Amino acid sequence: MSIFSSMRYCLGGPENLGNLWAALAFMPFGLFFDFMDGKVARWRNKSSLMGQELDSLADLVWLLKDLNHIRANGNLWQPSAQISFGVSPAVAAFAIGLRTPVDHILLSFFVLAGLTRLARFNVTVANVPKDNTGKAQYFEGTPIPTTLSIAAMMAYWVHKGWIHDDIPGGVLAKGTMFEFHPIIWLFVLSGCLMVSKTIHIPKP
Repeated sequence: MSIFSSMRYCLGGPENLGNLWAALAFMPFGLFFDFMDGKVARWRNKSSLMGQELDSLADLVWLLKDLNHIRANGNLWQPSAQISFGVSPAVAAFAIGLRTPVDHILLSFFVLAGLTRLARFNVTVANVPKDNTGKAQYFEGTPIPTTLSIAAMMAYWVHKGWIHDDIPGGVLAKGTMFEFHPIIWLFVLSGCLMVSKTIHIPKP
């Protein structure tokens, strides 16, 4: 829904901010569902590889699932919907004005970093130290839901009217093929932190 809202905003007038606000408002719901799926799995004391993969895909892109939960291999019930932590912020950034070819390349890096972080987690989770409940003790690299901080930043820009031609930092190399918005480096930094192997963040 966040992605569709961003697309609807792009199809309308830039002064009609309702769909843009909706795109940003949908993102935090993913944090709730991301938290609850692990809680439900541990409460039921059941898991499956399919459920784990669906969880990661749901973190990266907006998935709409039946309101009854997905049952994977008869073992794990997954939550009904999760919002994107990777694609939705990138699409919202495009909607507010980060639209140069260089912006697109760096936003793609941001999304791929999120994908890499989730794939690495699935591969290495068995080797991460666990507590007595079987829960991993720390995140390797920043968790992908931390991209909600970027969503909050964009919401502040929208509130202030700092979008399109008024994006903070302006534009560099304007009129050339290398034109880009310097603020895009915040997305690059977020992507680098997600794939870092040296950052260990304790899990709550």
